[in-house]
Amino acid sequence: MAQSYTPGLTVADCMRVQKRRILPIKGKVLTETGLTLDAATIVAQTDLPGDVYPVNIANILGIGPKEVHAAMLKQQGEKVENNEVIAKSTSFFGLFKSYVHAPREGTIESISNVTGQVILRGDPLPVEVRAYIPGRVVEVLPDNGVVMECWATFIQGIFGIGGETTGKLVMGVSGPEQILEADALSESHRDCIVVGGALAKADTIRRAEEMGIRGIVVGGFDDRDLRDYLGYDLGVAITGSEDIKLTLIVTEGFGHIQMADKTFGLFKKNEGRSVSINGATQIRAGVIRPEVVIPIDSDMSKEKLRTTSQMGGLGLDSPVRCIREPYFGRIGRVTGMPSELQMLESETRVRVLSVRFEDGEEAMIPRANVEIIEGMI
Repeated sequence: MAQSYTPGLTVADCMRVQKRRILPIKGKVLTETGLTLDAATIVAQTDLPGDVYPVNIANILGIGPKEVHAAMLKQQGEKVENNEVIAKSTSFFGLFKSYVHAPREGTIESISNVTGQVILRGDPLPVEVRAYIPGRVVEVLPDNGVVMECWATFIQGIFGIGGETTGKLVMGVSGPEQILEADALSESHRDCIVVGGALAKADTIRRAEEMGIRGIVVGGFDDRDLRDYLGYDLGVAITGSEDIKLTLIVTEGFGHIQMADKTFGLFKKNEGRSVSINGATQIRAGVIRPEVVIPIDSDMSKEKLRTTSQMGGLGLDSPVRCIREPYFGRIGRVTGMPSELQMLESETRVRVLSVRFEDGEEAMIPRANVEIIEGMI
């Protein structure tokens, strides 16, 4: 059978999941190889340098740059408080005095007799990295972080916003074709990850924020609602750092799209479990997919286990998802793989696939426009 390699989304009942938990700069690792941790455990920490605040002492006091050192009341390396006087000058035999106040608390980092400026460095910003998934520490990266590992049900989405969070998995609808309505959410969902069906709208996400819900996972989401919710258009850069109170993961695509039966079934099967999710997405080079990690017991038969490094070949009957228009987000199976190049409307010749969608429609699609759904049988 003809096969080719195509990267794709993973939807797996059971697989080994490894996550690198790395500090942005070198710091201190707080755990050891072999220890079993929960998702909230802090595994590494460091301090980011504080913001820099230049203060033009010479200009403020009306003195020359070489006179700045003599005017300073605080010296290099000393700590200062917000609005504390750090420099003073006198004139006309001491009758007139001028003062310079610190714009915020911090430390005097440097004093220049060339520019007449003082550099005030704000307090260090503490950074903590948590385990994110419950499991075992399989590797310690000295001064940088750790690698965590667990067995889990692992589901990748096609798009997401918001960062890492954890919570109990609850079903917000009874079927994958249903819309997750705002009035279906309540206080009982506080601190939970709620799974919807075919669609959620901006008012549903706002209601979820009000209820203290940590995450929403749904089949489809309208791009206009996304703009309405965020208040701006998303660019092509990586998502995940938005200033929002929850994480949203879309499993199928933009618009009213029913969640895949297998994906919905895995969520329903694991309802009530603790899950870890991350909405970070990058479509272009260095692809990053939003994800849902549902840790499970590891005492399962070896035949069922998959690893994150497994990538299947694209062949007949392979489950695929379209990643470009006009079929963006639609799921189907490969029914044919013509070996000859086909002419597109753009007059370019490419390799194509014959795909039958879940509603029975068939289409010829460039191979570059699809990705395999890993783990889907």
